[in-house]
Parts: sequence; C-alpha cells; structure tokens
Amino acid sequence: MAFKKAGVLGATGSVGQRFILLLSKNPQFEAAVLGASPDSVGKRYEDQVVWKQTSLLPDESKDLILQKCDPEYFKGCDVIFSGLDAAVAGEIEKSFVDAGFAVISNAKNFRRSPEVPLVVPTVNSEHLEVIVNRAKAAKAKGVARPGFEVCISNCSTAGLVVPLKPLQDAFGPIRYVSDTTMQAISGAGFSPGTSAIDVLDNIIPYISGEEDKIEWEAKKILCNVNKAGDGFDILSDDQLTVSAQCNRVAVSDGHTECIALKFLNRDKVPTLAQVKKCLRDYDCEATKLHCPSAPKHAIYVLEDPDRPQPRLDRNRDDGYAVSVGRVREDPIFDFKMVVLSHNTIIGAAGSGILIAEILAAKGVL
Repeated sequence: MAFKKAGVLGATGSVGQRFILLLSKNPQFEAAVLGASPDSVGKRYEDQVVWKQTSLLPDESKDLILQKCDPEYFKGCDVIFSGLDAAVAGEIEKSFVDAGFAVISNAKNFRRSPEVPLVVPTVNSEHLEVIVNRAKAAKAKGVARPGFEVCISNCSTAGLVVPLKPLQDAFGPIRYVSDTTMQAISGAGFSPGTSAIDVLDNIIPYISGEEDKIEWEAKKILCNVNKAGDGFDILSDDQLTVSAQCNRVAVSDGHTECIALKFLNRDKVPTLAQVKKCLRDYDCEATKLHCPSAPKHAIYVLEDPDRPQPRLDRNRDDGYAVSVGRVREDPIFDFKMVVLSHNTIIGAAGSGILIAEILAAKGVL
C-alpha cells in the first residue's frame, strides 16, 4: 500500500515533533512536507529544530526543507496535521481548508465551531460522519475535494471522556462530573511553559484556560450528531455539569485525573461490578476498523490499589489506551476512579493520526 502524504504545520514545536515521530512509524501516512515560521523557511529540518522527544529524530525527516505555512507549498498532500500555536493557527488553518485540504488540528481555535467535529478517536468517531456526509454532498455537486477541519480535544479532556463514553452509552446520561487533574509538564510545551525550577518539588494549582476547556469540551464530545447529520446537539449545562480543577505536577508524560460521576437516571444506577465490566468491554470503532494505531483495548481496568501510575502505565498500547484504576463507589456521587492517559499521544498528536486513519477507512482521505 502506498503511503498517503501528510503535511505538518508547526513542525518545529512540541506537537509538531510528536506528529513527525509518530508518522515515522506509521504504515499508512508519511511526513512529506513540513511547515514552520518565516524565520525557519528554507532551512533543513535537522538544522532548525530543537528536538525534545525521547526517541531520536527520524532519518527521513532530517533533510526535509522547511516550507512556509501556505497551501501553495503543500500540493499533493492528502492530509494536513496542525501543531500550530493558537495565536497563529486560525488564519493559517482556514486558508488550507479554503484551498481544499483536510486539516486535523491540535489548536483550540475551531473547537467550539458548530460545524467542526471535536474528536477523541476512541470516543466519538461517529462525529466524523458529519465530514463523510459533507464529502458525499460535495461530490454530488461535482466538487471532488472539499476542504474540512477536525479538531483534536484538549489533552486532559481526552482522558476524562474515554471512560465516560461507555458508561453513558450503557447506563444513560451522566449528570454531574468532578475532575481533578495532575498534568504532566510536557503538556506545557516549550515556551511559554512551566520551567523546571517552577515544578521541581512543587505542584502548581493553575493551568491557564484548562478548566474551562474541560468543562465545555466534554459537552460537545459526548453529544449526538444532529438529525440532519450536519452538526451536533451540544449538551447544555442542565444536561451535563463538569467541574474541573487542574494542577501541573513534576511528571514528564501522562495526565492523571481523579474523576467522580453521578448518573441522571436514579432508578437505573449500575452496580460497581457492572461499571467495571462496562469499562473493560468497551470496544471503539477505530479498533473495529483495524486502524493501524488503534489500541487493542481503549480502556484497561487495573485492580492493584496503587495503579495507574504514569511511569508504569502511560505507554499501554503505544499510548493510545487509557488506564482506569481505583474504581469504587462514592458517598456523594455514584462512582469515582483514577484515569491515566498519555497526553502527547491520545491527548494530542496521536489522536490526530488515528483520526486520519479512521477518515481513510471511511473513504474520505
């Protein structure tokens, strides 16, 4: 099978680097064109990037010449992965969509757009049907390649919604959620970010904008596609209330979240055994479609009382799976649990690549 060509915007940044690293191991997509800021254009990638990943810079990317983040330089690409900072992402990504490109973005700019799917690929891949429907409608009008955008969720939102999805599907709406996060320093990026001296021997109980993202994004991810198939019935505060508290901790990779939840239907509250079985049995669409990056199990339920732990559990199924432990009844809510997700894989670039694989399996890419 021939590789599909991928462009990466913001290739020298932390998310861009992770896209390039994951693409180097992907059997379906290859990093063909790399885009960067104007002062980097025309230079070899290896000479310009300050490589921060724990794996070595892939040989095939070293000699690629950095291009301007302009659609003109990305002709022939089947998909565009954006690791751009939100300060510049909006206008640039829109120019690619207008030029007919498929854009999968890690930036926050269009997450709240009613027309743009906000996707955690092991949770709500059915939201991509909006893109499939638009592609079919455009083809019927003679437009061979309509541009579109899909947004990756905030990294901590991803860890939250993975266990909520199967519980919602099995036992009905979840009315209240409390989420306290302990987030890895890799989520802060390079600069601006949390410096080593700030986080060493410390916990920082504030991450700008993070709590609002979690509290809102969960309502879009856990909602249904509307009856017309062209948008989303985003949940209201009266349907789902999420309360988040976010902390930065001295962990390299892996966001840990302490979650408590309460179901809406008080006459149908499941037992603890039913909750654990529901989580264990959850099978996401990406796995059913045999996508190359899909996890064997979207959720691993751990019974040891001191798990999950970032250093021990963040790389389950190459970082695409979520680990859930300490599942137990709660005296205020119904149940509580500890959830661990790899913030730079299922919480960022890895989600983007798995979204692309799902779109390819659906015939859109």
